[in-house]
Amino acid sequence: MGGARNGYRGSVARARISAEVGEPAVLAALAPEPDRSSIATAVRYTLQLLAERAEGNTVEVRVPPFGAVQCIPGPRHTRGTPPNVVETDPATWLALAAGSLTWSEAMAGARVHASGTRADLEGFVPLPPVAALGRAE
Repeated sequence: MGGARNGYRGSVARARISAEVGEPAVLAALAPEPDRSSIATAVRYTLQLLAERAEGNTVEVRVPPFGAVQCIPGPRHTRGTPPNVVETDPATWLALAAGSLTWSEAMAGARVHASGTRADLEGFVPLPPVAALGRAE
């Protein structure tokens, strides 16, 4: 069948998470003892915001087990392991997105693993809509 079945090729894009769904999930995920579903939705929503804010394919941001996006303008990566990767846990990612943790604090505290010359989110986090939610609490 040559990799195509019923005329289908490529990957399917994830459904966009609306602010009406994402923002309450972020608030719940930033609260003490959040549930896994809220964390998952909040991580995916904030990664989506990052990809929209920093359109590109130069850096892959991974927040296992919930999601990953490619972002930041520059050379496009298409095969194998990306040369520029940022990886962190969900709590650290949400703290970065909300502005309760800076990029330099996360790097200094070894809470983020960044490899590659362009693997730097300084200036891209915090994410303004999420930071505003954090201040509204």
